[in-house]
Amino acid sequence: MSAPSSTSLAFTLAFALALIAGLVVKFWLATRQVRHVARHRDTVPPVFQQAITLAAHQKAADYTMAKTRFGIVEMAWGAAVLLGWTLLGGLDLLNKLLLGWLGGGMLQQLALLAAFALIGGLLELPFTLWQTFRLEERFGFNKMTWRLWLADAVKGIVLGALIGLPIAALILWLMGAAGSLWWIWAWGAWMAFNLLLMLVYPTFIAPIFNKFQPLDDAALKERVNALMQRCGFAAKGLFVMDGSTRSAHANAYFTGFGASKRVVFYDTLLRQLNAGEVEAVLAHELGHFKHRHVMKRMAAMFALSLAGFALLGWLSTHTWFYAGLGVQPNMAAPNDALAILLFMLAVPVFGFFVAPLPVLISRKHEFEADAYAVAQTSGAHLSAALLKLYQDNASTLTPDPVFVKFYYSHPPATERLARMAAISP
Repeated sequence: MSAPSSTSLAFTLAFALALIAGLVVKFWLATRQVRHVARHRDTVPPVFQQAITLAAHQKAADYTMAKTRFGIVEMAWGAAVLLGWTLLGGLDLLNKLLLGWLGGGMLQQLALLAAFALIGGLLELPFTLWQTFRLEERFGFNKMTWRLWLADAVKGIVLGALIGLPIAALILWLMGAAGSLWWIWAWGAWMAFNLLLMLVYPTFIAPIFNKFQPLDDAALKERVNALMQRCGFAAKGLFVMDGSTRSAHANAYFTGFGASKRVVFYDTLLRQLNAGEVEAVLAHELGHFKHRHVMKRMAAMFALSLAGFALLGWLSTHTWFYAGLGVQPNMAAPNDALAILLFMLAVPVFGFFVAPLPVLISRKHEFEADAYAVAQTSGAHLSAALLKLYQDNASTLTPDPVFVKFYYSHPPATERLARMAAISP
């Protein structure tokens, strides 16, 4: 590894400028969102005045503004932590401490990854607790007890170690043993690992955190099965999840892969929607499968991860990559764990500026899934369901249009309902 110091200085400058520019744009977007929502707080949009009360509209506005302001503080803290890890030498110090204690080798590299994850989790902990027990509590969404939160945290740490450390060890081994094209083998291992997780998650992992019961509403079950048969979709089962033990937010989703696919309804969703509305929401999810959105997203994930591994393979051989991010690479020990961590820290900084592209594609997919649901069920039921979910989840009906383009993976309610009204028979 060799490179002139001017290259590392140029990379440091590029990283710092990208970080500052990203912070400026994020702050600008957040303040736009707060101002826009505040301006429309006291008036329900005309199209919703028959369905949404002023009190519900104001609650959604207050919740949105509180979350956005909280996000600004969290963003500033995240940037400070990022600088601490990189240009201020935090990761370099941690690496040297572990080298002095454990020497170079696989154990030290795994310890570096584990210590980074643990310290990062502790640094984020105050924000996690505040969001759950203050922000969500204030608006009536949090149902989590301290005991349940602690149990979830312990389970998450244990699972993270049991699942994360073996795949990390495999990738680190490949980086050291598979030659200059190690990144191809590592990418293959990473993809196989993700596919395996998709296969086992519904049956073995999700039940560790939540209880899943078979759907016992016979009429709804018959209606849902008829819809899936009509749409040519097969699932292993219909389940109800105890989402209400943690949050008042409602949802429904498909999970699993291949023969392990299952349909999961939050118990909160079944309490809020009638049978026709549940059917319409499920038809929307089926629309994603019919339009192959899931496969397209998986293909994109495969392609992006391959490009990421290739980029990591190239960067990890250049001293300026380490030095430019405040780390002195090891001369007598592997730098693979350092390369992975620096890559994870740096990529989001530069990748932020292409963030509107994936959410644009996601909003397009949501419109297509809505159209499929309207064709298979009732547009009126889907519209009613969406309105209930927007209201029950306190989602603002008046987001800032620029903020939407940058962050919203789902179109705003106004756009979705207008599209549905245009295509409904």
